[in-house]
Amino acid sequence: MTDIREILRLHHLNLSQKKIADSCGCGKNTVQRILQKAKALKISWPLDKAMSDEELISKFHPKPTVVSECKMPDVAYIHKELMKSGVTLKLLWNEYCEECNQSGDMPFMYTQFCFHYRKYAVVKQATMHITRKPGEIIEVDWAGTTSNIVDNTTGELIPVYIFVAVLPYSGYTYVEGFRDMSLSSWISAHVNMYSYFGGVSKILTPDNLKTGVNKADYYEPDINKTYREMSEHYGTAIIPTRIVKPKDKPSVESTVNNVTTWIIAALRHSTFFSIDEINKSIKIKLQELNLKPFQKREGSRTGIFLEEEKPLLFPLPEYAYELAQWKSATVQFNYHVSVEKQNYSVPHEYISQKVEVRISKKIIEIFYKKNRIASHLKLLGRLNQYSTVAEHMPPNHQSFIQWDGERFKKWAEKIGPNTLAAIVSILQNQRVEQQAYKTCMGILKLSERYSSEVLELTCKKVLSYTPNPTYKSIKTFLENKRYEDEVENKETTTYSYTRGAEYYGGKR
Repeated sequence: MTDIREILRLHHLNLSQKKIADSCGCGKNTVQRILQKAKALKISWPLDKAMSDEELISKFHPKPTVVSECKMPDVAYIHKELMKSGVTLKLLWNEYCEECNQSGDMPFMYTQFCFHYRKYAVVKQATMHITRKPGEIIEVDWAGTTSNIVDNTTGELIPVYIFVAVLPYSGYTYVEGFRDMSLSSWISAHVNMYSYFGGVSKILTPDNLKTGVNKADYYEPDINKTYREMSEHYGTAIIPTRIVKPKDKPSVESTVNNVTTWIIAALRHSTFFSIDEINKSIKIKLQELNLKPFQKREGSRTGIFLEEEKPLLFPLPEYAYELAQWKSATVQFNYHVSVEKQNYSVPHEYISQKVEVRISKKIIEIFYKKNRIASHLKLLGRLNQYSTVAEHMPPNHQSFIQWDGERFKKWAEKIGPNTLAAIVSILQNQRVEQQAYKTCMGILKLSERYSSEVLELTCKKVLSYTPNPTYKSIKTFLENKRYEDEVENKETTTYSYTRGAEYYGGKR
């Protein structure tokens, strides 16, 4: 499904429709149609925070346009005009549409317009040189060559993977070493990179590596959700390279060679025992590389970056991105989702629904169709804890939170002294009394199934074996009818007392 919200956000960044289409994994025609519809509806970024995705989609119902007897564009003129600086197919198509409107002719849609021109351009073998604009793109990749640190204990060489980022216009470079190429390292590298550059580019171009792209595809690459969230935080657009197309990011490919020579190879005789040590040395060599004069142009990477490129970067957000992971979960019948073996509540209306869970260092956020429905502080320590918001409960469950230990004791006392003893034992054996409430409720509810008398006899039987009964032990005794001995003893005792004094006195 087309992400209308993302298309509007990227259009707000003044990206071309082609780049928006590449980032969102849809066709340019779709992007154009959405933007035209948004203009007609007077919808622009930023959107109203209260507007859900369903409401947004409901506003976009483009009607198909039937094209008949369209005027053929002058492809030779288009080819000639494209050689001029700043002229694009989109601009020429707009001029073509205006010309058709004045003459009363029907114009082709943009995709057909491009199709007819490309047929002509293939014959002419047309090529175009792409000039990078300052501050427009950052290209990122892992270097193919690794460095090493030495294990203090075993002397083993541990590989260090080198992250490389470059601004193509100035060639200004950032380099950092990591113990692995995990998603955590990948995101940390980007956060540190933006801090080093002191700004953000419009476009971020990675390779189709697994940490950034879930599924590589020529037309619709599936961007990792955490990676996309990071790009939204910094206000940039991720446009991966095509599969097996290193020329799509020639600057970082060339920079990787320079980093391999002037940093990795230059440090090959040095011995490092920690990742911090090697990164300190990398930082020194990186500064030398950025200050090194160009061979075929004036100045250095640092000079051009500071004078021409840095002023055009977007400012950094107020705070750095905090790494978060996303997982899918299903809301259980107790209106909780299980995340990392802890339980977090959501409104009971979402029972059995699939939700997305955002896991950060301190916060657990739960989303349904991109709308946040719950937020909790992350539970730490003992597993299988519950974080429950009272408003998430059904009305008949909300009254349960008013229960306390004394109320369970009064209920057990009505059943009998042995049931009371079992409940008191369970309440006292928990570090926090509230942890025992669910168990107490389960035991006392057994009286509705087996009767209060049977539960009382079973608790007496269980207590004869252990002073610390559990719900499982009581339920097992009930299912196996272990209480029958107590019933027989009770019947025998009751019968002996009903004989009365006359029985023992004889019949005279």
